[in-house]
Amino acid sequence: MAATTPRIPTMSGIPILGNLPDLRADRLGFLERVARECGDIGIFSAMGREFVLLNSPVLAHDILVTQAAKVEKGKNLRENGSPIFGNGLVTSLNAFHKRQRTLIAPVFQHGRIADYATIMTTYADDLQRSWHHGKTRNIADDMMRLTLRVIGKVLFDQDIGGDAPEVGAALDTVRDTFMRVTNMPVRLPDWFPNSPQRHSRDAVAQLNAIIYRIINERRAEGTTDHGDFLSMLLRAHDEDGIFMSDQQIRDEAMTLFLAGHETTANGLAWAWYLLTQHPAVYARMQDEGDCVLVGRMPTAADLAQLPYTLQVFKEAMRLYPPVPIVVRQASVPVVIAGQPFPVGTRFIVSPWTLHRRADLFPDPTRFDPDRFAPEHEKDIPKHAYLPFVTGPRNCIGASFALFEGQMILAALAQRVIFALIPGQTITPEASITLRPREGVRVAISRRL
Repeated sequence: MAATTPRIPTMSGIPILGNLPDLRADRLGFLERVARECGDIGIFSAMGREFVLLNSPVLAHDILVTQAAKVEKGKNLRENGSPIFGNGLVTSLNAFHKRQRTLIAPVFQHGRIADYATIMTTYADDLQRSWHHGKTRNIADDMMRLTLRVIGKVLFDQDIGGDAPEVGAALDTVRDTFMRVTNMPVRLPDWFPNSPQRHSRDAVAQLNAIIYRIINERRAEGTTDHGDFLSMLLRAHDEDGIFMSDQQIRDEAMTLFLAGHETTANGLAWAWYLLTQHPAVYARMQDEGDCVLVGRMPTAADLAQLPYTLQVFKEAMRLYPPVPIVVRQASVPVVIAGQPFPVGTRFIVSPWTLHRRADLFPDPTRFDPDRFAPEHEKDIPKHAYLPFVTGPRNCIGASFALFEGQMILAALAQRVIFALIPGQTITPEASITLRPREGVRVAISRRL
C-alpha cells in the first residue's frame, strides 16, 4: 500500500470568520498557540482563506529560499501598501523586483555604510544633550526621532531634525492606516466616505512633496555626489543603460525612508527596555564601551572591539524581531512538507514564534546576549534566526541596521543610564513592524 502524507493539523474556528477574532485580539499570542498545538506546520483560517504557518528552520528555508520563485509577497501587503510604497522593493514582484534590488544593492556596501558613522554618533550626541538628569523620556519615541533624522541625512543629505515631528506624524498616519486596512475583513474602496485609506492620503502627499522636491533639486544640480543614498539612486542604471524614473526613485526612497528608520528604532527601544530589566547585562555593555571608548563617541573602526554591544542588539531582535510576521502567497502550485498546496495559498513564517522554540534557543524567553558570542552563534541552526528574513527578498538594509544599532547603543551608553519607570505594561504591537504599543518610559541619569 502506498504511503500517505500525514494530515496537517488545523486550528478550529467559528463559521465564516474562522480564526479572525483570535488574530485580531492577540495576533502574536494566537500564532504562538498555532505553533504550540500544531508543531512545525499548521493551518488556520480567516474569512474563508486558509493560512499555513511554517514554524521550523527547514520549512522557512523551503518557502523563502528554495521555492522563492513560486511565491510572492502577500496580496494584502501589495494592495494596501502600493499607495504608500508604489512599486518599490516592499511591493514589487518578480523580474522588476530583481532589477530594482540589483540597482539599489550598491547603496548598502559596507564601505559606504561605514561613512555614515559620524552622522549617527553626532545625532545621538545631539539627542542625549537635550535630556536632563532625573527627567522622564519615552525612549521609543526618542529612538524613532533619532533614526528618522539619521535616515533623512543618509538618504537625502537633509537634516530634517526641525521637521521631524511633522514628518514623524505623517509616517505614523501612514503606518497606522496601513495596519487598520490590513486588519479589515473587507477592504473598502478609497472613495468610500471615511475609509481608512482616505485618512492617509494627505500624509502620503506630504511625504511625496518632500521627496519629489529633493529629487527635482538634484536633477537640476546635475551629477553632484552628495554622498547619500539618493545620489546613488540617481546614477544607478541597469545593463542596458536605463536609469530609474523619478517615480521609481520616489518609490524606492519612500521604501527606504519608512523601512530604514522604524525597524532600527524599534530594535533599539526593545534593547533599552531589556537592558533596564537586566542590570548585569547593562553593566557589562557599559564596561565594554568604557574600556574601548573611554568616554568618547564610537567610530566605525571601534565596532570590532565592541562585540558584546552587537550581541545585545542581536538578542533584542531575537526576542522582539523587527518584522514578526512574513507572508508569502503561492503564484503556482507548491509542495511543502510533502503536501500539495494550490495557487493563492498564503504561507506565514513568523520570526516571533520561530525565535521562541526551546529546541532552537534554550530557555527562549530569557534575555541572553551570549547566545550571539562567536563560539555560540555558530551553533544556532541555519534559518532559525530571521530578524531580517532570508532569501531573495530579505531585508536589503540588514547590514545598515546592525551597524546603526551597535553605534547608537555604544554612543548613548557612554553618556546616560536608563531606568524603567515602574507600573508600565510594555506590550508588543504587531504592526508592519514590532513596536511597544504605549512606548517605553524611562528615567534619565547622567554618567560622569
